[in-house]
Amino acid sequence: MSVSEVVPDPVGAWTAAAELDGGTADCGSGLLLSLTGAMRSIDIGDVLVLRTEEKSVLVDLPAWARLAGHELLTVADDGSGAGPWRLAILRGAPRAGATPSTGAGFTSGSTVPLGSRLWLYSNFHFNLACDYCCAQSSPKADPRLLPLELARTAVDEFAAQGGRELLITGGEPFLHPDLGAIVAYGAEQVSVVILTNAMVFEKGRRRRTLESLDRDRVTLQVSLDSAGPALHDRQRGAGSHARALAGIGLAKQLGFRVRVAATLGEDELGSVDQLQAALTNLGVVPEDRLIRPVAAEGFADEGIHISLDTVEPEPTIAVDGAWWHPVAVTNDHLKIADQPLPLAAVLNVIRDVLAVQAAGSAEGRKVFRCT
Repeated sequence: MSVSEVVPDPVGAWTAAAELDGGTADCGSGLLLSLTGAMRSIDIGDVLVLRTEEKSVLVDLPAWARLAGHELLTVADDGSGAGPWRLAILRGAPRAGATPSTGAGFTSGSTVPLGSRLWLYSNFHFNLACDYCCAQSSPKADPRLLPLELARTAVDEFAAQGGRELLITGGEPFLHPDLGAIVAYGAEQVSVVILTNAMVFEKGRRRRTLESLDRDRVTLQVSLDSAGPALHDRQRGAGSHARALAGIGLAKQLGFRVRVAATLGEDELGSVDQLQAALTNLGVVPEDRLIRPVAAEGFADEGIHISLDTVEPEPTIAVDGAWWHPVAVTNDHLKIADQPLPLAAVLNVIRDVLAVQAAGSAEGRKVFRCT
């Protein structure tokens, strides 16, 4: 982490198990001994906050943390860039005799009844350009805004057919000027989950939208790919990790249920234990954590293959059509219709496909004996 990457302290971020004032000591003059002792005084998965007035610590400490098996979560100052600085460090297992990973692996799930969930793409423009984005969202993307009236009609049809959970994604939904109205209308009939990077609702109109939402009916699912900034910022852009933490803190401060979703490649699963520990520290309960793989869709060249045969349907609508699954919204082979409504027609197509798949599975293969 370079000095230029220092950001203001995220709102409501880490709960410290201990604090250490390093003063003006640097990593070559005794700081590492006192820091090692302080880390030993807390449990694995807990966070220590180090205060330092020595600028060189910002350069030297990340390497020490990595070698010691710890995770540097964030670096913050008062906004001046001149210190003093506060560094949050997550204690990992000691390198000698390290315990095996217990949290590695993608989150498993169960099939939900068709028609119980509906995905809405509120828009496709985004304040970031994530390198694995299945929807090819970015600041330069065509917004493709979902009109308020279309969203209301979709919600009415969904609720009338027994729907229970509405999921709103993008793009970044909080960039949609009518998000508050869409969510309020949906929350009157079903529960609502908004998928967000939590980076754009700190102030202004979007803050007012956030504060207007029903805490009992609306859940925020925030993207956070790693405990510390390295992986998350590499995938989403410099400084995005700290801003996501600030958004999580604000949402929890305002009384929202917050889920956290991480998107990882197979070779990144080794970081899951540290992420799980960090989420515990943030107060995100295990049932509100999702570790999902990269899908080979949109901007991603690698990842799991998405097809009618490999993923269960999650009916998804946008302003310009309907799809089998939200991660396949750029895949013409998984587009169900060029018009998002009527919803009944979309669901009927999915039912027909599932019926054929079930018939093929039931038919199976027979043994043809020649001896």
